[in-house]
Amino acid sequence: MKKTAKTGIIVLLSIIFVLDALGCYAALTFFSAKENVEAKTVVTKNKDFSGDDQTNEQEVNVLLIGTDTRDDDGDGGRSDTLMVAHYDSKTKQPKLISIMRDSFVDIPGYGLGKINSAYAYGGAKLTKKVLNESFDLPINYYAIIDFSQFSDLVDELYPDGVSIDVEKDINLDGIDIYEGEQTLNGESLLQYARFRMDEEGDFGRVRRQQQVMNALANQSKNLIPILKLPKVAGEAIGKLDTNMPTDLIIDLAKDFLTGSVKELETLSVPVEGSWDFNDNTSAGSVIEIDEAANAAAINDFLAE
Repeated sequence: MKKTAKTGIIVLLSIIFVLDALGCYAALTFFSAKENVEAKTVVTKNKDFSGDDQTNEQEVNVLLIGTDTRDDDGDGGRSDTLMVAHYDSKTKQPKLISIMRDSFVDIPGYGLGKINSAYAYGGAKLTKKVLNESFDLPINYYAIIDFSQFSDLVDELYPDGVSIDVEKDINLDGIDIYEGEQTLNGESLLQYARFRMDEEGDFGRVRRQQQVMNALANQSKNLIPILKLPKVAGEAIGKLDTNMPTDLIIDLAKDFLTGSVKELETLSVPVEGSWDFNDNTSAGSVIEIDEAANAAAINDFLAE
């Protein structure tokens, strides 16, 4: 064998060895960081969750719940943010459905109430059942994060901050956020997404939450240096209460990090013309909704 051929083979084998070593390093670092964070987190509320079967292998629906369990919060563990993320791995199309927290629905075993109370009553399992029955919306997996960890997660994954076009001056919990193009850290981004103390109330907040999710998705390919990513990603996933299998998380992360996904599409529920305010209920002020109309809108949105 000629010397040049031997040299080429040695170089090729060396490259393969280095890539394999980097892959093993990344995997070991990811799982080690994930397990280290999980060991410090005790999660019991959602262990009995059982997801609906996927209609096909390419499409997945993930229930996303943001909780606010601060000591001064009187909501008793209700879902402060309720979304369903849909992803089609074939078309690379992400979609996001945001559901108003004050939507008045039937909660099995508890009667009529605000949809965000379902999580307090029965965790992700009961919330999934409400979504199944009120909106004919199947849920395959869930992911829960407390607001106390959201800001840390953003700072870890986006150490240079997240660029966003702030729609108005906002002050919440002592944090000032100013109108215009801004680069926000995790805590400021959280307050921007939580704000609802204006004339729009939860409608404006849902719009800002979708704006935040869109910014996170669009800037995901500009995350931390690649060698630091496995450790930080493992720690981030470890902070979530989720039943998503690791291989699915890795596949989703790969698509978003390489920038191969399409622009995020969003839907707010209830849709226009399908709801009314009602201030005279046992649950206080609520949004009464036409469930059939919203179920149809959700089906059309996901089928597009």
